[in-house]
Amino acid sequence: MTNPCNVALEILGMLIGMGGWFCSLAATIMPQWLSLSTELFTLESHEQGLWESCVFHEVIGTECRPYDTLLGLDPMWMLARVLICLSDATCLLGLLLAIPAMSQINCCKSEEGRRTKRGLKITAAVFLCIAGMLMLTPVSYIAHHVVIKFFDENTPHVLPRSEFGDALFVGWSAALLDIVAGILLFTSCTDSSEANLVYRHQRQEIRTVDDSKKRTEYV
Repeated sequence: MTNPCNVALEILGMLIGMGGWFCSLAATIMPQWLSLSTELFTLESHEQGLWESCVFHEVIGTECRPYDTLLGLDPMWMLARVLICLSDATCLLGLLLAIPAMSQINCCKSEEGRRTKRGLKITAAVFLCIAGMLMLTPVSYIAHHVVIKFFDENTPHVLPRSEFGDALFVGWSAALLDIVAGILLFTSCTDSSEANLVYRHQRQEIRTVDDSKKRTEYV
C-alpha cells in the first residue's frame, strides 16, 4: 500500500522537473542572454546568446548570425555552452530514471523491487539537483560579469553597456525548478508506512511460526 502523500510528491516532482527541463532548453536556444541598446539608435537593439548574436530592428526585423569560429569565442561563453549542455543531459537522465521509480508504475512489487525503486528515485533526485547547479553556475557567472562591467568606473558613460537578457531569467527559473523537483523526489522516498507494514508482516510470520512450533511440541 502506497502513501498518497508520497504519490503526490512524486507526481509534483516529475511535473516540476519537466518544466525545469523545458526552461533549460529554452535558455539554451534563446539568443537573449545579453541585451545591448544604444541611445543613438532607439529602434535597434543587439542581443547576444550562446550560439549566435542578433540585431532587432522595429522596421527591418530581426537578423541573426551564428558565431563564425570557436577559437575567437570568449572562454566565458565556451564554459557556459558546456555547462548548459551538461545540465540539459543530466536533467533528462534524471527524469528518465524517475519514471520507472514512481509508485504508479506496476512493476517490482517485491521487497527487493521496492528497494530498487527507492534507489532509482534517489539517483534521479541527485541528478536533478546536479542539473540545477550546472544551470545556475553559468547563468550567475554571466550575470555577475554583466554587473561588474555595468558599474565599471573606467568605462565612459557614453558607451552602451550590456544588460540582463530574458534567457538569464529563464535559466534561473530552470535551475530553481530542477532543484525543487529533486528535493520533492527525495522527500517522497521517506515512506514510513511501507516499512511499518513490512515490519508488522514479518512479526506476524514469526508469531505464526512460534505458535506452530509450540503446537507440534505439545502434541
